[in-house]
Amino acid sequence: MTETTLVLVCKRPAYGSSKQRLSASLGQEGARRIAEALLACALEDVRDWPGPVVIAPAHPSDYAWAASLLPQLQPKIHIVPQTDGNLGQRLNAVDHILRDRGIAHLIYIGSDAPVLAATDYSAARAALLKHDTVLKPAVDGGVVLMGSRLRWPMLDALPWSTSHLGSALAGCCRGAGQSLAMLTQSFDVDEEQDVFRLLTALKADHRPARRALYQLTCDIVSMGEPGDVQV
Repeated sequence: MTETTLVLVCKRPAYGSSKQRLSASLGQEGARRIAEALLACALEDVRDWPGPVVIAPAHPSDYAWAASLLPQLQPKIHIVPQTDGNLGQRLNAVDHILRDRGIAHLIYIGSDAPVLAATDYSAARAALLKHDTVLKPAVDGGVVLMGSRLRWPMLDALPWSTSHLGSALAGCCRGAGQSLAMLTQSFDVDEEQDVFRLLTALKADHRPARRALYQLTCDIVSMGEPGDVQV
C-alpha cells in the first residue's frame, strides 16, 4: 500500500495575531489560548499518524519553533516552511516541494479542526486509493481536510476564507481532470459559534488535548467571554 504523508499547515500562536475573528468576543489573550489548544489537538493527530509527517509553519523564521514541537518523533517529521502569498499560493508551493521529493499521497490539515478523528483520517487514506483527490467539507463552506495523489491545480485564485471555498476547490480539482471523493461534513473553529459547537462535539472525546480544549472552552463560556453569553 502506498504510504500517505500528513501535512500540518499551521501558524505559531501569538498574542495579537492568533484567531483574530475570535478576538472580538474572546479578547486577544483568549484567542491566543484557543489557538494554542487547537494546535495541541493537531499535534496529537500528528503523533498518532502511522506514516511520515510534514509541518509547514507560516514563516521560514518559525523553522526552529516547528522543529521543536515534537522532537521525540524525529526523524519522522520534516519541516517545510510556507512562502509568501495567499493560502492557495502557499499550499501550491509546499505541495510542489514535497512532490518534487517523490511523495505521492499527501493529506493536508490545518490546526483548527479538533473534531477530526482516526476514522476521518482512515477514510481519507482509503479514498486516495480509488480517487485522485479527497476533500472533507466544513459547515461554513470551507474544508477541514484536503488530500491528493496528484499535484494540486493552481489554487491562488480561489475564494479563500469565504463560504464559497469548498465548492470552488472541488470545481477546480474536477476542472483539472481529477477524480474527487467527498467525505462527511465537519467544522473548524473560526467564529464565536464554533467555540460553542466544541461543547457538544468534544464532550465525550477522551483524547488528552481534546479534553484540555473542552475544559478551556467550558471555562471561557462559564466566564461569559464569548459574546458575554452564559450557557
